[in-house]
Amino acid sequence: MACRSCRRQLALLMRQTTTATEFQNVAILRQFVATRPPRLDQRRNFGSTPRQLGVRDIIAQVFKNSAEPYRVVQATEHIYKACAREASYTISAKDRTAGTIPKTAEGEDLGEGTTMWHNEFKLPPTFSTWSQVTMLHMYLIFARLRDLDREVARSWQRQLIDHYFFDAEEKMDLVHGISSRGLRHRYLKDLFIQWRGIIAAYDEGVVKGDSVLASAVWRNVYKARDDVDVRALAAIVSWMRLCLKMLDQIPDESLYFQTESVFKWPAKNEFMLVDKPVRELEDALQPTVTSAPAKAPVKVAAKATA
Repeated sequence: MACRSCRRQLALLMRQTTTATEFQNVAILRQFVATRPPRLDQRRNFGSTPRQLGVRDIIAQVFKNSAEPYRVVQATEHIYKACAREASYTISAKDRTAGTIPKTAEGEDLGEGTTMWHNEFKLPPTFSTWSQVTMLHMYLIFARLRDLDREVARSWQRQLIDHYFFDAEEKMDLVHGISSRGLRHRYLKDLFIQWRGIIAAYDEGVVKGDSVLASAVWRNVYKARDDVDVRALAAIVSWMRLCLKMLDQIPDESLYFQTESVFKWPAKNEFMLVDKPVRELEDALQPTVTSAPAKAPVKVAAKATA
């Protein structure tokens, strides 16, 4: 029996190769068959006849279309791994075996996380945090993919979301011990509904302004908590705008190998930009201390003792 990783890759490739690529190859072959053959009185060039050139072009195009799904699966896998590792966490095997995993106030399994999203942005190392931060990164990729051709964009987006749901189900099974397939599928359905809502919320924020975008981040990433630091919200919004700008500057043909490099700029660096107005205000309000001129020493004549 194939391992879990092999079955996952096989499912991705089967889904990809049975969609648009197959129909493109069929259309190309039909067009080739319908092509009229060259006339018999046409001068022959044994190096490359029109018929031979047509065969070569058709074969090259068919192989290109057949190889494209493998490129998309590989590229989206690298991109997804860059998104998923940003808020990665672990749960102790000892606690999982003994059933002593710590819980949050909402009843979620509380693991161990050392990423900036756990430390600087004060998010708990849970499955919910991991999924929300991962989907936040994926949204930025989805926004860039909309610039591609419609069918190409759908292919990339479909593979990217498949990677996420395969990984999410694997975490439910191996990390959190949810062995019931029906229960996992119910949770995955809830995640899909959240994902659709996230796309709509972040799209609205990108269009309407930073305050609306910060509100969407607050509702999804921070679960509308009352103790959220507004500096963190401002830093995340600034980082999202910067990532969208950097992704827009990547050419379409370079998305295969340059997309994941965008996330090398950590979101915590935006705290410097957020705190800049406060530092400037503090510098402006700080009183300037001017040193007074030193007074000349007073000479006191010593009294002569009688």
